Amino acid sequence: MINKSVRIAALFDLDGVIVDTEELYSRFWKQIGECYFPEKKDFASAIKGSTLTKILQEHFSHDATIAEEVCRKLDEWEVKMTYDYIDGAEQFIHQLHDAGIEMAIVTSSNDKKMEQVYRSHPELKELFQQILTADDITASKPDPQCYLKAAEMLGVDKDDCVVFEDSLNGLHSGRNAHMRVVGLATTLPFDEVEKLADVTIKDFRSFGLDDMKRLLNK
Repeated sequence: MINKSVRIAALFDLDGVIVDTEELYSRFWKQIGECYFPEKKDFASAIKGSTLTKILQEHFSHDATIAEEVCRKLDEWEVKMTYDYIDGAEQFIHQLHDAGIEMAIVTSSNDKKMEQVYRSHPELKELFQQILTADDITASKPDPQCYLKAAEMLGVDKDDCVVFEDSLNGLHSGRNAHMRVVGLATTLPFDEVEKLADVTIKDFRSFGLDDMKRLLNK
C-alpha cells in the first residue's frame, strides 16, 4: 500500500473513461445533428465533452421549444442506456481505493443523468471521495475549472493529480489544468488522443497504480 503521507489523486471523467457510453452518446447527438443541423456533418464530435448547458447555449438558444425537446429526448435516451464499465476500470478503481488514493469523478454530465448511473453503480458513491458534475461548475471543458476544483476539494496539489480523459475537450481541460493526463482511446483514434496525453491506453487492463505513480515520479 502506498504511504498515505504521499497525497496523490486520480481524477476521472465518466463517459468513455469509467463507463462505456460514449458510442451511445455519439449516436444520440448524431441523430440530433442530422435533425436540427443537417449542414453540420461533425456535430456529435464538436460537442463531445461539453456540458448540456453549454450545448444548449451554443446551439439551441435561438428556440426554447427545440431546446426543451432535445432535453426530453436526451432524458428518454439516458433512461434506456446501459452503463457497463470500461474494461479494467472497476478493478483499477478498487485498487486505488484500497491503496488509499484520493479519487474524484469529474464529469460534464448533470446530476439528473448521474441518478441513472447510480442505479447501475451505487458503489461509485462509496468509492469516490468527490463527484463533480456539470451542476457544480460554471465553465465547461476545455476550461480547467472542473479539474482544478476537484483537486482543491480533495486537498491535493495539481502537480500530484492524474486526469483520465477520452474526449478532445476533456484532454484539453486536463492539459489546461497543468496536470498529468492519461488519455483513453475509447472513442477517438489512438494517435489523436496521444497528441494530448502523457500516456495513452485503450483501457485499464494494462494500467495500474504503479503506472500512475511512475507518471507522477512518486
